[in-house]
Amino acid sequence: MIAAYIDEFIMLCAGAWMTAVGFGYVDLTTSPNQPWLANLVRQFKWMGPLLMLIAVILGIAAPS
Repeated sequence: MIAAYIDEFIMLCAGAWMTAVGFGYVDLTTSPNQPWLANLVRQFKWMGPLLMLIAVILGIAAPS
């Protein structure tokens, strides 16, 4: 039971980090010869909040 909440907490933290990187609050420098990484960072704008939403839903729905 505790392990499930730890998993959701880790997902929530990862989603917060992804959101912060996606919106530019945290700088993740990308090399000019790696355009795929710059594209991935742009996708963090929607992936971070989605991951946080999934973590919250799983935390609420977790059996007690």
